[in-house]
Amino acid sequence: MYLFYTPVINDSCHELNEEESRHCSKVLRLKEGEIVYLTDGIGHLYQCRIAKSDSKKCKITIEERLPSSPPKSWSLHIGMAPTKNIDRFEWFVEKATEIGINEISPIFCDRSERKFLKTSRLEKVIIAALKQSLRTYKPIINEPVDFCDLITRPSIGQKFIACCEMSQKQELMKIYRKESDVLILIGPEGDFSATEISKAQSNGFIPISLGNTRLRTETAGIVACHTVNMINQISSTL
Repeated sequence: MYLFYTPVINDSCHELNEEESRHCSKVLRLKEGEIVYLTDGIGHLYQCRIAKSDSKKCKITIEERLPSSPPKSWSLHIGMAPTKNIDRFEWFVEKATEIGINEISPIFCDRSERKFLKTSRLEKVIIAALKQSLRTYKPIINEPVDFCDLITRPSIGQKFIACCEMSQKQELMKIYRKESDVLILIGPEGDFSATEISKAQSNGFIPISLGNTRLRTETAGIVACHTVNMINQISSTL
């Protein structure tokens, strides 16, 4: 199954953008008449057929709109400090998209070693992961924001801050409520500062632990993402 992404789908005959056209004709080497699928990233899925295979303007004909995937009843938002090695942060974005995440906010913290980030590159990583995992809902990647700005913004659901140094922390597996919206903060390589943790607590964030070992920033993000998804996938009958 070959899945392509386009944010706007209006007509029965659709033209892929240049990047998707190149992927279709040059990378996958798909030919006229072959069946492909198209999503707009908001849950819709279409079965299509290639009308013209071209590296710049690949044209496809929409044959059938398939049943839409129902949106999740809960939302996962992770605010994470970009890693010094940007490849590690991109890896997190890719894997979180595959696992299931709604929103990602890069945050600049007191101990952040990276103070600049291009979200245009992360958007491409998300789209590639969306297609690879055959998902039809595209996560939102927000522009980088200062830590204090994010924690003071109004938000619904549970709010957690994953930190290393505090002794009194609750386990995410035990404190997260199934089907609840949640915002989880993951700090930089040097962890959040004591001042940041205190400010987060003052704004309703609960300190949490993600396990007994110290994790890299991007690994902590994946563990948090996987934990929330697994809890929500567990049958209520179990």
